Amino acid sequence: MMMDDIVKTVRYNTLLAIYSELLSARQKEILCDYYEYNLSISEIAENKNVSRAAVEDAIKKGTSKLEYFEEKLGVYAMKHDINELIIKFKENNENTNVDDLLEQIKKVIEYGI
Repeated sequence: MMMDDIVKTVRYNTLLAIYSELLSARQKEILCDYYEYNLSISEIAENKNVSRAAVEDAIKKGTSKLEYFEEKLGVYAMKHDINELIIKFKENNENTNVDDLLEQIKKVIEYGI
C-alpha cells in the first residue's frame, strides 16, 4: 500500500467515524468493510451476494457523501486544526501560553479559523 493510499484510508476511516450515521445502512456497511476491514471489492461482493459493480457504486456514492458532509460541516478539518494546535503547543510548551492555546482552539471551534 502506497503512502497516498494509507493517507486516503485514514481520512475515510475518520470521516466514517464522524459521519457514518448520515449514510444509508448499506453504504455504511460497505465502506466499513472496504476502509476499516480492508476487504477487497470482490470479497465484499461475495460476502454481500451482490455484483462488484454494486459494491464499486456504493463505495463511490458513499465516499462522495462523506466528502459532501465534510465540505458542509467541516468536523474533520476542525479536529485536524485543533490537533495541530495541540502538537504545536507541546513542541513549544515553554514559549506558548495555555490561555493563548485555548483562545486559538476556541476560534477554530467557533469560526473555523
